[in-house]
Amino acid sequence: MDFFNSLDIMNYVWCFIVGGLICVIGQILIDKTKITSARILVLFVTVGAILGGLGIYKYIVDFAGAGATVPITGFGYNLAKGAIKGVNEYGLLGAFTGGTKAAAGGIAAAIFFRIYCIFNCKTKNEKTIV
Repeated sequence: MDFFNSLDIMNYVWCFIVGGLICVIGQILIDKTKITSARILVLFVTVGAILGGLGIYKYIVDFAGAGATVPITGFGYNLAKGAIKGVNEYGLLGAFTGGTKAAAGGIAAAIFFRIYCIFNCKTKNEKTIV
């Protein structure tokens, strides 16, 4: 019982709820509109970046933790946060380098897994995804 007392279970509950709500919004957009999945992805990154730039998304992250940072909106937030930090440290050039620097881990993982899938992932017809 000491293990459960040391954890704040409500943090996990709110993480699940907020992350789930972000996914529900995406699913509603897919089901009820003719917006393509790619455009929804771009929309979520843009919304995350705008809310991050305005300082609003920080409160969502503080409240929900990984429930707000793991969805794609968190990527946009991370880009905006990095760009703001870059501007504060390096001026205008930091606006371009800061976001990339902050999101480098996610970008590197996306590139790695895409290359992995090119050589190892198969479709239903057993053809390599390109």
